[in-house]
Amino acid sequence: MASGSLKEDRGLFGPESVIWRVNRESAVALAGTAAILMQFAHPKVAAGVRDHSRYQVDPVGRLRRTLDLTMAIVFGRRQAAMEAVRAINSRHRGVRGPGYSAMDPDLLLWVHATLVYAAIRGYRALVGPLSAADADRYYQDTKEIGVLLGVPREMYPASVQAFEAYLHRMIDNGELAVSAEAREMARAVLRPGFRGVPQVAFAPLTIITSGLLPATLRAGYELPWGNLERTAFAACRRILPRLVAIAPRPVRLLPPARDAYRRLRTAA
Repeated sequence: MASGSLKEDRGLFGPESVIWRVNRESAVALAGTAAILMQFAHPKVAAGVRDHSRYQVDPVGRLRRTLDLTMAIVFGRRQAAMEAVRAINSRHRGVRGPGYSAMDPDLLLWVHATLVYAAIRGYRALVGPLSAADADRYYQDTKEIGVLLGVPREMYPASVQAFEAYLHRMIDNGELAVSAEAREMARAVLRPGFRGVPQVAFAPLTIITSGLLPATLRAGYELPWGNLERTAFAACRRILPRLVAIAPRPVRLLPPARDAYRRLRTAA
């Protein structure tokens, strides 16, 4: 007999949701570095990361922790999802310094926006088509998470189209500035110093990140984007969706998603 209620096992969204369809993909996780660099481009976010993280000695740790907690919110049982929400909020309450606070709704909205942007763009580039209607459904799903994390609902643009307009305003109005410090932080993320791993091994990640970033921010990070890089990114866009389509589920789907589907099969 299955334990627990089916409603509890389905978590906050359930397998028919677009957020499950998008966030389950391993390929979409490759877009996470683009989101991180977009976050670093906000001086107040960069200051919080500088003062309250170990990015220099654990450059991928923040991305990994963000991914783990996000996966718990999306795919976990309802109780596990809410525990992840509380963990993020507790962590954010301690991140404050001169001129910034991680509980600032404006900063929370920007961080959330980078994750939404990267997921939608990453899915379309590396997995397959996502209709405008499904992109909006994805965005509406993520708003529910943002509200739990402290973004007032009324701050959210109403639709994914309005959200994209907000994103471009943030980039164009001068509020973002890729500083020398942000570029140093980006190098630590894009080319982490793992013992025994040559730096050239991270070149594909840099190409994907560069291709997914908005052009203004890519230029701000001084990431090369000549014919070689554009050709390599175009090849990724051609080849990766084909590989994703034929990949076995243990390779294609992230472990939290596989666990969630298994949990529902057991509970049914």
